[in-house]
Amino acid sequence: MKRTRQKEKLLLLQKILSEETDAEHPLSVPQLLRRLEGAGIPAERKSLYDDIEALQQAGMDIERQPGPKGGYYVAGRLFEVPELRLLTDAVQSSRFITEKKSMQLIRKLESLCSRNEAMQLQKQVFVSNRIKSMNESIYYNVDQLHAAIAQDRQISFQYFDWTPAGEKKLRHGGQRYVTSPWALLWDNENYYLIAYDEAQGGLRHYRVDKMMQITGLEAPREGKKQMERFDVASYAAQHFGMFGGAAEPVTLQFDSSLAGVVIDRFGADVTLRDNGDGTFRVHVTLAVTPVFLAWIISFGGRARILSPASAAEQLRQAARQVLVP
Repeated sequence: MKRTRQKEKLLLLQKILSEETDAEHPLSVPQLLRRLEGAGIPAERKSLYDDIEALQQAGMDIERQPGPKGGYYVAGRLFEVPELRLLTDAVQSSRFITEKKSMQLIRKLESLCSRNEAMQLQKQVFVSNRIKSMNESIYYNVDQLHAAIAQDRQISFQYFDWTPAGEKKLRHGGQRYVTSPWALLWDNENYYLIAYDEAQGGLRHYRVDKMMQITGLEAPREGKKQMERFDVASYAAQHFGMFGGAAEPVTLQFDSSLAGVVIDRFGADVTLRDNGDGTFRVHVTLAVTPVFLAWIISFGGRARILSPASAAEQLRQAARQVLVP
């Protein structure tokens, strides 16, 4: 019985140090002894030193802070507080994670630091009233999709749109989609599945939060040869707002002040050709979608489509449509 209590004491000591201590909040030996006694496990000072040494030898980074207000504390953890802040911010700002699931994930992140450090994280959490996904199952959808990709299996699912009344309306009358999942992409605050559709003869992408009833199939994925040279970053750059459409070569002209914006959008490898008149042109391959046209319009006279002529005409039409009659 004494040996069992000794093991229990060691585990409890580990829990106390992990949850209650950090560099700013060490616990002295008398304080640790009181914590253990409060849990019904009496301990002696010498045995406590032995226990701390045992935890250190097991890999727990415990240090001693000298001085009247000093004591023992956990110095190094799997994640540092700045890293946890970064992860917390990513979770709370992600639209594809519901508010409920965001709070659950943040609570788990808080458990990776001390209680006092967790309070610092809590002060920065503002999830309420953020625009969040209304599909609670997205968390599990992502897991199912990762599993299908890892197992090299096709999937089937239903896909829906939201009506003005806030109701789900299944596309194609509820008919199930069958496709080969290849990658998951987080773009424009949404999660997308990149898949190969043999019937359509090419790549398609789907909003993960609009997918329902995902089922893994026994059939192996198709499109292996087509996906050998697939570049996720390039695909995202070509599809503004992840709108569908065939990508085509487009020549654009921008005011020189927009060089940073263009590089941010198309990547540092894009070539900017100086026109010598305060503008530059760039050749890119992308889908001429409503989101892309709106992006060009947002720069006013500082951005133009030079070619192809069909894309320039689409831009003129889009501009006319937003004019007040």
